[in-house]
Amino acid sequence: MQRISAVANPSHKRDTNARWTLPTLSTRTWAKVAAPVAAVATLAVVVTGVAASDPNVKDVVAREANTQAANSLSAIAQSEITLPSRSEQASRSGSRAEAAEKQAAEQEAAEAEAKRKEAAAAEAAATKKAVAGASEKAWATTDLNLWDASGDSASQVGLLKAGKQVLVTGRERSGRTEVVVSGKSRWVTSGYLSDEEPSSTPAGTGGTCSNGTSVPGGVSANIKKVHQAVCARYPDVGSYGTFRGDGEHSQGRAIDIMVSGARGWEIAEYVRANASALGVEYVIYAQKIWSVDRSGEGWRGMEDRGSSTANHYDHVHVTTY
Repeated sequence: MQRISAVANPSHKRDTNARWTLPTLSTRTWAKVAAPVAAVATLAVVVTGVAASDPNVKDVVAREANTQAANSLSAIAQSEITLPSRSEQASRSGSRAEAAEKQAAEQEAAEAEAKRKEAAAAEAAATKKAVAGASEKAWATTDLNLWDASGDSASQVGLLKAGKQVLVTGRERSGRTEVVVSGKSRWVTSGYLSDEEPSSTPAGTGGTCSNGTSVPGGVSANIKKVHQAVCARYPDVGSYGTFRGDGEHSQGRAIDIMVSGARGWEIAEYVRANASALGVEYVIYAQKIWSVDRSGEGWRGMEDRGSSTANHYDHVHVTTY
């Protein structure tokens, strides 16, 4: 707390051009100052009245009045007026600012929550309408994971088997397509639903390769199995690539089946369906990959590698164990 004292000098000549701005004080503090001031004012009235009624006592009364006035002003001078310190004033101001900021933050949070609930309600209504209005049907061309939403935070809630027919709502988001399974909205990876029922994939790995193609003797036994099985069922494919100087090809456990278009998908699906018998680890075709360790996810998209060959659009790549 800082203190100021009122200093009185009765003999000081008043400066008519000066202004004295009183500080903001409490009622108790003003009471300390007002009492002596009132005494001076009252004494002045008494002196004036007496002097007017009896000039003979004018000098005596005047001397007494001066003495009383001096004592009163001295009392004012000795009164200690306490003002709030700057730190206390700043503290009060800071508390008010913090309270205002807290109120603004709470209001902003409440508005954000209200908007979130409104958006959730709108999405629920749109989903209900989409499910109720679904009439078109499509077939899964491969095993597909079922998700409960289209975003990254979605949870897997099941598996749609290859060849299974489902209703589609027509809505697509974030690379997924909405389908209806058991009356509920579900999402699958886009690009693996067909308007036409897919033909059954040839099963088994027997048969004889009759088109004259072969693979080098140094490749793995599983590569030989893949070539023999594919050649027996797809004799129109006349080119295979095995050894080269990089990755699994250099190890003799990878083969490229040179084919494209719909025929490529037939062969890729055939190899996937017989992966266990052929000792297959993973298959890549048309910038999609299927692997044994993530088989429940179906075909997964891959990053763009810059060319048709690098993205496996002109061949089916098979890596074996």
